[in-house]
Amino acid sequence: MKLYTCLGLVAAAVLLAAVAAQAQTGRLLVAQKGDRSLAIVDPVAGKVIADVLENGTTGHEVAGSADGRLAFVPIYGNSGVGKPGTDGKNIVVIDVAAHKVVGNIEFDHGVRPHCAVIGPKDGMLYVTTELDHAVAIIDPKTLKIVGAIPTGQPESHMLALSHDGLRGYTANVGPGTVSVLDVKARKTLTIIPVSGNVQRIAISNDDRWVFTADQTEPRMAVIDTATNKVANWVKIDGLGYGAAPTKDGRWLLVALPVENKVDVIDLRTMALARAVDVGKGPQEILVRPDGNAAYVSCDGSNEVAEIDLATWTVKRTIKTGNVTDGLGWAK
Repeated sequence: MKLYTCLGLVAAAVLLAAVAAQAQTGRLLVAQKGDRSLAIVDPVAGKVIADVLENGTTGHEVAGSADGRLAFVPIYGNSGVGKPGTDGKNIVVIDVAAHKVVGNIEFDHGVRPHCAVIGPKDGMLYVTTELDHAVAIIDPKTLKIVGAIPTGQPESHMLALSHDGLRGYTANVGPGTVSVLDVKARKTLTIIPVSGNVQRIAISNDDRWVFTADQTEPRMAVIDTATNKVANWVKIDGLGYGAAPTKDGRWLLVALPVENKVDVIDLRTMALARAVDVGKGPQEILVRPDGNAAYVSCDGSNEVAEIDLATWTVKRTIKTGNVTDGLGWAK
């Protein structure tokens, strides 16, 4: 009887391990700015399985296609937002399984393409093009640019889309504003003043709130999407950067590059709940599709920290390339 019990426990453990591995099926995509390459990471093994050269200078962000087959890396250039430098004009297309560049999307002039997002309903690829003050619309099947949505502001650096795919929100860095976009009509609905300077943008799971980090004070702006106005400010431990909500909608994780930590905001109370220490210079946060972990890119320590969202501790770090930045997922 005891033998059967032990065998049953072993079988259960094996099954649980298989379920956990299945939940992590996919690849973590990591932009390695300093190496001008994309790292493809096995999230189960927690290690880089391929480094793919982008043949461009330089990709900051990455998005996986809806079917998980391709990765899209906009080649931004060697500058910072609003600063002198090269003006990127293309998007590199990488086959995730084959570990090689298989396509290229070319603009006819320098636009500094940056943040890439797959439309949740139409499957189109939306990419911010700062120098055009717009968001480009690209058909990921034909790799053709099919349209654009004006943002009405310079330095539209990052983009978030509502889960119904009808609204877009861009963080306009230097102006310190957020543009609200009608995706279907391809027009700017309104521009929300936030601060003297903002960075990054995220949206809640229920599309009720949009978040952007003030770069003049340690606080997050909470925008009510019903009124398109800043409804609240949440004090945090330092100037924020990339942010992402957890899958249950309860928490918002915010990277703090100078403090080397991730702050966790309780979205029920709109107050800071806790902080998690990570590597140097945390930039971007991606919550894994199964909702059990969050990945944080740390460009100062060239690694990705994996946070266990049940215990709020760093489970492990994954060594990646020089100046680790943007994160994406290929299922």
